Amino acid sequence: MNDLAMDLPIARTSLHGEVTARLRDMIVEGRLKPAERIAELEVAKALGVSRTPVREALKVLASEGLVELLPLRGAVVKAFTPKDAQDMLAMIALLEQHAGREAVKAPEDEIAAILALHERMRAHFERRERPEYFALNQQIHNAIIEAAHNSTLAMLHGVVRTRMRRIRYIGNHKPENWGAAMAEHEEMIAALGARDGERLAAAMHAHLANTWPRVSAMVTGPDGAV
Repeated sequence: MNDLAMDLPIARTSLHGEVTARLRDMIVEGRLKPAERIAELEVAKALGVSRTPVREALKVLASEGLVELLPLRGAVVKAFTPKDAQDMLAMIALLEQHAGREAVKAPEDEIAAILALHERMRAHFERRERPEYFALNQQIHNAIIEAAHNSTLAMLHGVVRTRMRRIRYIGNHKPENWGAAMAEHEEMIAALGARDGERLAAAMHAHLANTWPRVSAMVTGPDGAV
């Protein structure tokens, strides 16, 4: 929790959303560890807010599967077992594989917007700006899902995606892993630009299948939890 002091107090507008976003990022980036208790008072003091928006934020994060609200202990960061992580990766791989087949049918402006996101992401990769890279990486995956124009797919993907954010983030921690993931994204974007649905589906499935080997070496927390 020492890193909390490094966060600047936030504005009084939209406190609920701002506090939720700040805590979510801290969990994803590993500043709050799996199974670690989140001290409401300490968080509130560090962010310059009352405990009320912190409590509201923790309820949202609990609904997203990133936090558990436990009797006597309060809020703790959700710790996923290796099987949990592998199960979620397998499910999202299937969802994104299907999305890849459908996304190539999207209008030209949607395809162009995704290609532009990729160019921006590549620039962050070249500058080794990991948080900015990751944010755009997630935007690209989400944009491909949206380009499939399937609301049920988007809903299911959204549920699993939120829980998996930390898992996907830590997968690129090592330089060699990051480089491999970037190469896989290049293949995905090439397939999307060529409007080759089967190629994109295969590339997206392979990208997710390769995530667990990257993540497993970075597992932290009690009993190998992530």
